[in-house]
Amino acid sequence: MALSRRTILLSGATVGAVGAVTGGASTAGATGTVVRNRRAVGRPLRQDPFTLGVASGDPAPDGFVLWTRLAPQPLAEDGLGGMPDRVVSVQWEIAADEAFRHRVRQGVVPARPQSAHSVHVEVAGLLPGREYFYRFRAEGYLSPVGRTRTAPAPSTMPAALAMAFASCSQYEHGWFTAYRRLAESEPELVLHLGDYQYEYAKDTYTVPGGNPRDHEGPETRTLANYRQRHAQYKTDADLQAAHAVAPWLVVFDDHEVDNNWADEIPEAPDPDFLARRAAAFQAYYENMPLRRTSIPRGIDLQLYRRVRWGRLATFHLLDTRQYRDDQACGDGYRDCAAAAEENRSITGAEQEAWLLDGFRRADARWDILGQQVFFAQRDNNAGPLTVTSMDAWDGYVASRDRITRGWVAAGVRNPVVLTGDVHAHWASDLKLDYADPTSRTVGSELVCSSVTSGGDGADSASDSHPFLRINPHLRFQNNLRGYVRTTITPAQLAADFEVLPYVSRPGAPVHTRASFVVEDRVPGLHQTYDRPVDPSAAARRVDPAEAARQTVQSETLRP
Repeated sequence: MALSRRTILLSGATVGAVGAVTGGASTAGATGTVVRNRRAVGRPLRQDPFTLGVASGDPAPDGFVLWTRLAPQPLAEDGLGGMPDRVVSVQWEIAADEAFRHRVRQGVVPARPQSAHSVHVEVAGLLPGREYFYRFRAEGYLSPVGRTRTAPAPSTMPAALAMAFASCSQYEHGWFTAYRRLAESEPELVLHLGDYQYEYAKDTYTVPGGNPRDHEGPETRTLANYRQRHAQYKTDADLQAAHAVAPWLVVFDDHEVDNNWADEIPEAPDPDFLARRAAAFQAYYENMPLRRTSIPRGIDLQLYRRVRWGRLATFHLLDTRQYRDDQACGDGYRDCAAAAEENRSITGAEQEAWLLDGFRRADARWDILGQQVFFAQRDNNAGPLTVTSMDAWDGYVASRDRITRGWVAAGVRNPVVLTGDVHAHWASDLKLDYADPTSRTVGSELVCSSVTSGGDGADSASDSHPFLRINPHLRFQNNLRGYVRTTITPAQLAADFEVLPYVSRPGAPVHTRASFVVEDRVPGLHQTYDRPVDPSAAARRVDPAEAARQTVQSETLRP
């Protein structure tokens, strides 16, 4: 009996046989020509090395990146996953069908100890706008099957794109059921907007009632620490399912390194911070489906980039950590005049110029900024003061103004900002002048809640959060965990805010809490659906004052 796609991808099952594989290289082109590697010798692997699953990312019209990492003992303290100190040849293959009857590419790539036996295969020469399946083999062991796809041809206008985005998955704070539900919706593309993993040691960052799970190892500071932590996250079956279902576009935020870091400045004084940052970047690359253009060079990692989806959408993926000025006024929520200083930047001058140039060259129906921290103004003071988060774009007012005016001046047709970080769902209209509620709307922002960070969360009326009354451009807020599912067409971008009633135990159902639409050439959000979670689903309720307190606390009082 043929297995369904969902059965294969969500259970980790594999089907078909692997045929003979020739050669080996990290890049494969249209002909499949490869460069041979000297076969590594040594004791064969005695345990399944594919415990961390498979992933793909950064799709192009003719290919994508395939990823896996060999780790038969993923939680080994040295971060090397129980692998021997030798090169291991890893076979990879791509097929047009999930049974692997029609293989279209195959090759061999070396997994080296220096990179924790991670594998990045950049495939080229495939057909645009097509679905493919892939898997790996090493010394007799077969990996799970992953599904991926190429981007459409640059000249084509796709009828639709199913895209989901998520952020903030603190392993200790709950179960990754949101990743499982995201996978079950079978998106064509997934964006992860940061805080993929957290740096804390066990019992450091806790939720009320205690953490359902614990981190292994100390707070991450060394390369071994970060490798072990990434491996622990990757062992989660729900996260593996989300990686296997579609190609991902990833960007990091702060917790992949250290809470609220800014360029070369850590949250707290640390003479070894640059070594820590370099270690974190190395482990991040090793564990993500990134192209070789993102291979770290010491404390630097090229992360900002563009991915086109035909003429339908251009994704501008930003890095708001590596080049930013330090947070103004000591960080936290502040009424801070320094936040508006003209020379302050959250992107750095080079990335800002790159982004503005991209706006001037824009020719897609939708220009989508995938980035980390809240873009719209969020004032938490109903009086004359403007009290905002110094860690978000509110702490870099001139930087936000230059970019917003940049897309307006360039005539960008439909700018949409996608955001993570704040552990709650938000939706916002974007303005040139937030002090004037009647000023015209020039874009939209969709903010996803956390996968787990903050624990179970709470439901509330969609218009009850005090920030919404202080900031009329803010349209929606909800503090349950979840992700955002979108359908992008030439006529509109439709967004469903998906929520789970709990994450403190596995198996929660998913529910669409609210839906919004952005229409082509009509900046701003139109709400189309709003339904509170059924109380029988065990979601907590929270009053508005408590919601405001929790918002500020969760964003300023992290360990």
